[in-house]
Amino acid sequence: MSLIKSKQRVADHGEVFTPPWLVDAMLDLVKEEADRIDSRFLEPACGSGNFLIRVLQRKLAAVEAKFGKHDFEKRHYALLGLMCTYGIELLADNIAECRSNMLNVLAEYLNIDESDDLYRSASFVLSQNLVHGDALTMRAQDGLPITFAEWGYLGKGKFQRRDFRLDVLTGSSSFSAEGSLFAHLGKHEIFTPIKTWPTMTVRDLAAANDGTPQEAA
Repeated sequence: MSLIKSKQRVADHGEVFTPPWLVDAMLDLVKEEADRIDSRFLEPACGSGNFLIRVLQRKLAAVEAKFGKHDFEKRHYALLGLMCTYGIELLADNIAECRSNMLNVLAEYLNIDESDDLYRSASFVLSQNLVHGDALTMRAQDGLPITFAEWGYLGKGKFQRRDFRLDVLTGSSSFSAEGSLFAHLGKHEIFTPIKTWPTMTVRDLAAANDGTPQEAA
């Protein structure tokens, strides 16, 4: 595969794609996390998804090993694996391609298409988790601070969503530094979500993708 789209893009944006062999070598360094369904990965310059695709494929392999014979759990834990992958990308064509590539990986694994609620749920999750923005400024394309949804699976088809600002999360390490003005603060105070949503089902997430707004708690 080509590691660049054009020399001009390399010059303008430093865009060079990570080859698959290097992605796998990097993930092998954190194999226990890379092979865990609910471990969270953020790629701050995700391009078209070379890194995130391999992360998702490993998660789906873990889903198959644990829930392959149980269709309900297989579907929901596969969606959870997708929910735990995050990316930021500066270029609009790349982020669109990344979302499409990730969705195709999940759809192929579960043998689903756009008529399935889970397919549309996954599309909505990707619209939230893969952000068109700048990881250096931590702002989305619209100029607002980048926020990410923390997704959790509660079991029995129920998902929980809490939203956090990226700049707050990345700055939290300084809060707990020895001698810091904020050293006395507990994690519960630092990691306060900006929004907490009611529990959602796959059907609720599919409706959100189709344009039905979800209300925050």
